[in-house]
Amino acid sequence: MKLMLSAALLAVSVLPAAAQSIGGRYAVDGTNLDGSAYSGTATITLTSKTTCTIKWVTGGSTSHGICSRNGNAFAAAYVLGNDVGLVIYKVNDDGSLSGLWTVAGQDGSGTEDLTPE
Repeated sequence: MKLMLSAALLAVSVLPAAAQSIGGRYAVDGTNLDGSAYSGTATITLTSKTTCTIKWVTGGSTSHGICSRNGNAFAAAYVLGNDVGLVIYKVNDDGSLSGLWTVAGQDGSGTEDLTPE
């Protein structure tokens, strides 16, 4: 009985650590500021337990950013050409991310969903 309880407790303690990892490749589906759709891929590379780098390849363009996670909040700042932007995601229970993004000097926001591949 003690062995089964110990194994169950170990399994439960390992699950949150695995769920916390967001590194990897994602399918991207989003909407631009004008409402038009785009898609592509994103790759998140962990640099610590709470920080990372992110690279998006969407609609024939590539952008790079830095990112950070706090619980189910995930934010990234990025550069696309000469523009600087910000995206804020919610980390969902299934490992996907749902977010809103904007670009400095432009009105409005777009949406973006990242789904693990």
